[in-house]
Amino acid sequence: MLDALDSRLLTTMRAHPRIGLTELARLLGVARGTVQARVEKLTARGVITDFGPAIATEEIGYPILAFASLQIAQGRLTEAVETLAEIPEILEVHGTSGQADLLCRVVAHSTPHLQEIIARILASPAVRRTDTTIALSTQIPYRVEPLLKAAVTPAAP
Repeated sequence: MLDALDSRLLTTMRAHPRIGLTELARLLGVARGTVQARVEKLTARGVITDFGPAIATEEIGYPILAFASLQIAQGRLTEAVETLAEIPEILEVHGTSGQADLLCRVVAHSTPHLQEIIARILASPAVRRTDTTIALSTQIPYRVEPLLKAAVTPAAP
């Protein structure tokens, strides 16, 4: 769980990704040492997982975003994941419940390029079937700020 300061700290870091600890402390109205200790604690807990820049894949030549649902041959999940990890255009892979076993976030230069990527996925004997959906637009981009506000543990009386 998060307390109110953790929530404000994370929200501010997301809004200003290049901010230094001193400026962060000033904006939050707390000591720099407090901010540093909180950031270290949140990193150690695995709450903060990355300090790198967010990359707009469309701006580096990958304007097509798609989601591929994969059905995996029985007992071949590890093999399938190893194959997927070798394809650089696959940004994420999640294990899922339901008809599909894996959900992949895929980017491509074009729809023919996407077709080539899907063919590479299907070339693995571990993958039985794919179902791909192309994203036409992003209505709500990845966000955590509303969740950060909702996850605050009320202060003890």
